[in-house]
Amino acid sequence: MSAASKLLIFGGIALAAFGMLYGLHYAVFVEHQTLDSMGGSLATAFTNAADRHLPEAHAAVAAYGETKYDYVRQVDVHSHWIGLAMLMIVLGVAIDGTAFGERIRFWIALSLLIGAVVFPLGVILQTESHGSAFASGLAIAGSALVIVALAALVVGFARQNA
Repeated sequence: MSAASKLLIFGGIALAAFGMLYGLHYAVFVEHQTLDSMGGSLATAFTNAADRHLPEAHAAVAAYGETKYDYVRQVDVHSHWIGLAMLMIVLGVAIDGTAFGERIRFWIALSLLIGAVVFPLGVILQTESHGSAFASGLAIAGSALVIVALAALVVGFARQNA
C-alpha cells in the first residue's frame, strides 16, 4: 500500500468519524432548538400577517430566513465531510492504478484531503459571520482543491487505461 493510498484511506476514516461526531453533536445539542426557532418564526409571521402587522411579519420571516440559512449549512457540513471521506476511502483503494508516480499520487491525495477538510470548514464559518469574504474564500478554495485533485485522478486513470 502506497503512502498516497494510506493517506486517503486513513484520512478518509478520520474525516468520516469527525463528520459523524459533528453531526451527532449538532443533532443532540442544537438541531431541535433550531427547528423550534424556525417553526416559531413562521408561526409568528403568519399570526402577525393575519393580524395585519406587516412589519412584524416581515421581521419574523427574516428571522426564519437567518435560522434556515444556518440550519442548512450545519446539515450540509457534516454530510459533505462524510461524503468526501467515503470518496477518499474508495479512491485510496484505487489510486495506485493511476499513471502517475508515487510523488504525484501523494500530492494529489494530500490536495484531496486538505480540500475535503477546508471546503466544509469554510461553509460552517459562513454561519458565524454571514457574507464573510474569508469564509466564502475558504469554502471556494477547498472545493477548488477537491475539483483539481479529482480532475487529476481522472487524467491519471485515463492515461493508465490508454
